[in-house]
Amino acid sequence: MSTTATKWAIDPTHSEVSFKVKHLVISTVTGYFRKFEGSAESTSDDFNGAKVSFTADVDSIDTNQADRDGHLKSDDFFNAAEYPKLSFSGVVEGDKLKGDLTIREVTKAVELDVDFGGVAGDPYGNTKAGFEIEGKISRKDFNLKWNAVTEAGSVVVSDAVRIILSVQLVKQ
Repeated sequence: MSTTATKWAIDPTHSEVSFKVKHLVISTVTGYFRKFEGSAESTSDDFNGAKVSFTADVDSIDTNQADRDGHLKSDDFFNAAEYPKLSFSGVVEGDKLKGDLTIREVTKAVELDVDFGGVAGDPYGNTKAGFEIEGKISRKDFNLKWNAVTEAGSVVVSDAVRIILSVQLVKQ
């Protein structure tokens, strides 16, 4: 008996891709990637074993502060001119999303927590699936190494970056 895979695509209107990083150790800065796309291919109703792929346009980074966004797009961080996209490819394993994250052509294995919200129909006849996905990476692992130290010896930008995605998929 063959199992047919169901294809899904991210609905960008009902999804967001964000990150949070400590600044000066005392507060958190939140940023977003405003342009992204992704897909999933699943053979089960709970998405266990689903193959997932995702890309985000680095140039779409938005921290609500133009100078900081420009710095993040520079070679000190993402180098958007040379590395315009970051990507992820992986598989859902229970409540984990395991796969490879690539930033600046550096690929590392990552594991993210997945909270599957279920499947529902929208008023337009589309079938949607919802997920909250969260995890933490070391930015230095991906050559996002810029840093400075304050006069008091505090690090300006933390190495740890929280990744938070609220994703709605639409059945294709």
